[in-house]
Amino acid sequence: MGREISEIRLDCVDVTCPLPLPPSARIHLACRRFTAALTLAVAACGGAHDKASPARSGARPAPSYVAHTLAGDTVALASLRGKVVVLNVWATWCEPCREEIPQLEALHRAYADSGLVMVGVSVDDAGSAGDVRSFARDHGVTYALWLDPDKRFAMQFLTVGVPETFLVDRDGVIGFRKIGALAHGDTSLAAAIRAALVR
Repeated sequence: MGREISEIRLDCVDVTCPLPLPPSARIHLACRRFTAALTLAVAACGGAHDKASPARSGARPAPSYVAHTLAGDTVALASLRGKVVVLNVWATWCEPCREEIPQLEALHRAYADSGLVMVGVSVDDAGSAGDVRSFARDHGVTYALWLDPDKRFAMQFLTVGVPETFLVDRDGVIGFRKIGALAHGDTSLAAAIRAALVR
């Protein structure tokens, strides 16, 4: 188990915080880095953490997150309450993000008719909507894409980098979290989706 944690792709960790950072954001980033390092250390000592974690008794409600669509409209996660939502935070320049997109697209196509809402949250810089739109076209992305150039997702969901994936259940509770890209053949997210859809 410790070996799995040590292999999390961390090459994109720092990208969720634009520069220059205000003091509060620098402190927040330092806390996230400490938490990530502590998690890795515990896992290396035989801890029971895993990269993909289903909900436990301490499951928490999803933050009141707001972003923008590619069309420039404001969209709130709360507007999807009552649906099963997968949020994948990513960036066009993040190679691990690119590698997992076919799996996310396949899950979207497989479960959209059953009520799943798949959302890709881009943390590309402001003014990148055209790049994100072109990327989606070139890579066959048909699920919803939201823009978050201010990296609010990272601050509200306490992410350690990109990509990360969250499943929010019908009650607005985070039921699954995956740090790093989905590996080929990883069925943990699909299993979490199926379980959430039947509730």
